[in-house]
Amino acid sequence: MSEIHQRNLAIIEQRWPHVAQRLLAEDTESVPAQLLEGRGSTLSIAGIQLTSRHDRLAEARLQADSLPGDSSQIHLYGPALGDLQRVLLTGPALQQLHVHILNGALFALILQLLEQHDWLADPRVSLDYADAWSEIQLPFFALPAELVLADDSAARIRDRLVSEVHVGFNNQEFSPDNPDNIQRLEQGRALIQHDTDVAALFATQPGREVFIIATGPSLQQHLPRLSHRCEAAERPLVICVDTAYVPLCKQGIKPDLVVSIDHRITARHLPPDHSAGTALVYLPRQDVAMLQAWQGPRYVGYSSSPVYSRIRQQLPKATLHVGGSVIHPAVDLAVKMGATRITLFGADFAFPGGKTHTGWQDGDLGPALDVARHWVRDGRGNKVKTQLNFRSYLIELERYIALHPEVQFFNTSRDGAFIAGTEFDPQWTAA
Repeated sequence: MSEIHQRNLAIIEQRWPHVAQRLLAEDTESVPAQLLEGRGSTLSIAGIQLTSRHDRLAEARLQADSLPGDSSQIHLYGPALGDLQRVLLTGPALQQLHVHILNGALFALILQLLEQHDWLADPRVSLDYADAWSEIQLPFFALPAELVLADDSAARIRDRLVSEVHVGFNNQEFSPDNPDNIQRLEQGRALIQHDTDVAALFATQPGREVFIIATGPSLQQHLPRLSHRCEAAERPLVICVDTAYVPLCKQGIKPDLVVSIDHRITARHLPPDHSAGTALVYLPRQDVAMLQAWQGPRYVGYSSSPVYSRIRQQLPKATLHVGGSVIHPAVDLAVKMGATRITLFGADFAFPGGKTHTGWQDGDLGPALDVARHWVRDGRGNKVKTQLNFRSYLIELERYIALHPEVQFFNTSRDGAFIAGTEFDPQWTAA
């Protein structure tokens, strides 16, 4: 053990012995690190450059400037070479700097190579593995290279960090000043005035069991039994997302409510034939012709998105929770209607079995399977292909479930993504 390593490790053993124990068990030989030199130097890990190789300090200052200057607490995900820690600790307002290790073997290697004892010894610093936390903390800075190099054990936190970083970009589509949004809302204004406020459905089904049906590949295996179950005299309330409506109809299953929020949904997804008796719950910006053709009752509401800020003041309606996917308002509607037990079908947030959706061809409802470059853990703990937006939708559903302990949530398949906060329903779930 080098003198540098001894000094670094001694501080960690003294302040965070549980972290030191894990670091000593890390396999630093497995880290494919190479020295990269420019005007300065850095490390490249499997071709991923950890920091600037020309001016690490200038880079760290630029990163620090992106954070609120008056923050008393900051969370740093990925310690890298220690540069950003040193810059942040010069801030007069900083009282606590929480450093989260995303790649244990990489940090263990850094401790062998470079002096880190200065920032490690600062009493304002705390150090832990990222996987010791179930949720990300704000405000934070996540070092980009460390996100790519994160351990599998840190994937849950990594996914949340990536999702949070993308929020601003994703929300650009929902700007209230976007001409397309203004046009769609104006085209639907007459329907918003005419249609029933979704609040009329709230508290109408106290204690009711609700089936929420999404369109993931695992829905296919349940369709025959669902058809039989939905024919029972005392069946659960059935709420489906818009893209599940056609597959259900083909199986002879008539949902009680359909929820739709995406302006790209058309009569192809929600054909009006035989829609009488099925309620449609929608958010404005929907295709007006499709809405007008619907034969069942229509209910309209808003999300908290700024896109509805003006029209919400002019035409008040109740709000449903939306976290990017139509499954969020479907679940929120069930909770607000009074459900105490919610069972999820086809809520896969992934592409199990090499398929993207039930009842639709690969690529019909979004990117094709062959562009999937990301993964989540399925209900058996294995990796299953997914895409970035699906991971974000999963995260938002998990957060919603955590906020509603009064409701029991059940999942019906181990093939799709594991959903924290749910249990597997033994009536529907294979081992």
